[in-house]
Amino acid sequence: MRKIAVFTGSRAEYSLLHPLLTGLRENPRITLQLIVAAMHLSPEFGMTARQIEADGFVADARVEMLLSSDSPVGVAKSMGLGLIGLADALDRLRPDVLILLGDRFETLAAAQVALVMRIPIAHIHGGEVTQGAYDDAIRHAITKMASLHFVAASDYRRRVIQLGERPETVFDVGALGVESIRLAERHPVELLSRTFGFDFGRPYLLVTYHPVTAGDEDPVSSTDALLSALDGVPGYRLIFTYPNADNGGRAILERIQEYASNQVGRVLAVPSLGREFYPSVLAGAAAVVGNSSSAIIEAPALGIPAVDVGIR
Repeated sequence: MRKIAVFTGSRAEYSLLHPLLTGLRENPRITLQLIVAAMHLSPEFGMTARQIEADGFVADARVEMLLSSDSPVGVAKSMGLGLIGLADALDRLRPDVLILLGDRFETLAAAQVALVMRIPIAHIHGGEVTQGAYDDAIRHAITKMASLHFVAASDYRRRVIQLGERPETVFDVGALGVESIRLAERHPVELLSRTFGFDFGRPYLLVTYHPVTAGDEDPVSSTDALLSALDGVPGYRLIFTYPNADNGGRAILERIQEYASNQVGRVLAVPSLGREFYPSVLAGAAAVVGNSSSAIIEAPALGIPAVDVGIR
């Protein structure tokens, strides 16, 4: 039996990983070890660990690491807490390999621990480029710590190899998000409307705006510019999902919450739509607006237009 650990720290990451987790769980030759951390365990971000449990998965380790701060110091200290908690978790689980997806700061903490503990890392979605966010540097750093690389396109494979990784360890397998969004259950409009107390039968935009962590874009002024632009399309209702727990995220969240409270009925703001509802809401949207990676992976797979905002 191979022990394969999978780390997840955010709602978006878990949605992408879901088909892979299901396949690993159903493989009789594999013992799946699921490590749940960071935003999943925070009520502020929707306590999405509950969705993981509702999907039938068991968290073999839960790692609390988020401070109630989105300053650079607060994020760095959260990474430190993650290093401590993940060291204990991986020492107890001792997996044969650790699967990491993407480029978030909590994922970097998991990679650092696995590297020092000599646990092989399989990295998904390496070789990509994110402008305006320190995620870009984190992604390449994880690539250099990983032993196996599963990339989403041939250009990304070439970039990983350019970083010095052996070609025989880099596999072009496509994007998990495309598979996930196509397999996801679609809920009827009536169910969505009852669940959220919001009329999903009228045209709406799905909006997600994350902080720019590697640029000079002020989170408040940039969010205000976005909200002002949205005021210019009164024919559309607006559904916001909360920003990530990155530098400046809470400033963006406060502006969105204030905006929603002043336009009850037209604007809905939710911490997370989760894997259960996000695919259905996305499929019914007139467009995706903001700077979420969903705009370049899941939205195109469903033929939904995307409007990218800002320098990220």
